[in-house]
Amino acid sequence: MRVYLATGNEHKVEELRGLLTDCPVALYSAKACGGMPEVIEDGETFAANAMIKAKALLAQAPIGAWVLADDSGLEVDFLGGAPGVRSARYAGEGATDQQNVAKLLSAMNGQPALKSRAARFRCVLCLLSSDGAATFFEGACEGTIARAPTGKTGFGYDPVFIPQGFHASFAELGAAAKAELSHRALAVAALRAHLKALTDAKYDETN
Repeated sequence: MRVYLATGNEHKVEELRGLLTDCPVALYSAKACGGMPEVIEDGETFAANAMIKAKALLAQAPIGAWVLADDSGLEVDFLGGAPGVRSARYAGEGATDQQNVAKLLSAMNGQPALKSRAARFRCVLCLLSSDGAATFFEGACEGTIARAPTGKTGFGYDPVFIPQGFHASFAELGAAAKAELSHRALAVAALRAHLKALTDAKYDETN
């Protein structure tokens, strides 16, 4: 099974490849079929945006290929679930990670209690088969928003997100810990079970 990743974010490509190394599929970057096309992520949910990206890449992927897209973001309870689906552009179109984090910390100013800083990373994966049938997988990682960025690994909001049960941010814990705890890792775990079931079924059909 050939699966193309519908993202232009190389951080996500690397992370997803690492999480799917033992899956019985051949993974390709969107670059392998012309690059990720520009899309307007105007869905109101992570699932809707993941579907938008997956359909866009499937339209130019090789015949018989499958496409995997993800949409993920940070939900902060005090902000009514924001930045949510606008996480990557919270500080405006083309905003940098640092600008998004700065806006978030400014919005959280004056909220010292951990309870009022409750948040979660949420990820929804959309797997499109070669005929366009969609299957969704979701994962969420609970935590709190730190008062200042810490750590030098990761990307996005990792420096200010402290996962539940820890006292360090994702950017301090490193890739190995994040691979076990993250919202994306949890969604991928469900995806891996699905892919294994599909490949096992195909093997049974041919034997």
